[in-house]
Amino acid sequence: MAFKDGDFVKIEYSIWRGSDNMLVMTTDKKLAEENDIYDKEFKYEPRLVILGKDNMIKGVVDVLKNMNVGDKKKVEITPENAFGERIQELVRILPVSDFRKRDMNPMPGMQVEIDGAIATVKSVNSGRVMIDANHPLAGEKITCEIKVLEGINSTEERTKSVMEQYGLKPDKVKLDGKSVIITFGADTKKDGRYFIDKSSAVEMMISNMEIDKVIIQEEYTKEGKKDK
Repeated sequence: MAFKDGDFVKIEYSIWRGSDNMLVMTTDKKLAEENDIYDKEFKYEPRLVILGKDNMIKGVVDVLKNMNVGDKKKVEITPENAFGERIQELVRILPVSDFRKRDMNPMPGMQVEIDGAIATVKSVNSGRVMIDANHPLAGEKITCEIKVLEGINSTEERTKSVMEQYGLKPDKVKLDGKSVIITFGADTKKDGRYFIDKSSAVEMMISNMEIDKVIIQEEYTKEGKKDK
């Protein structure tokens, strides 16, 4: 049975740049290592896609709508259905003094935030800095290999899958009518990253699931007093 807008689908994928056939993205750690693009900060694991939302490029979503669990496809996707066409107006020249004022030493490849947008420093010459706010793959035709691992249907499993995408592992998930009760035990590290990820996950759930309320229960235990 094909998928439709609103469905939760877990996939593996790899993306090659059309201009030089170079692997640029993948959920496969081994493939990333073999192609010298391994990033220790990236989580090499299946990706949750919510069809009809903005967490995956249109070309991949269109392909998924004609796939089933277990299917694997390799397709070519045009720029307009991938990362968009390049927009020349997003390439700007700024004086290096603008960066010095922010205690920054601009270097090619560095990512910076300019006027609320993330841009890449392309060059630094004669006191001038060229930045590009286009996506690095803008204007590129890409080849994408997609494998569908599963469709996620129950509210409890959808809750767990959203939490996992933000690196969170609840001790318990319980459905009570239109409310989801999520429990994080005392062993869950509740640092600043936890609170940011938890907030993002809850927002994603409220926006994409047929629920009215998310209730978070957190357990804290004094050091040395954890249950045995």
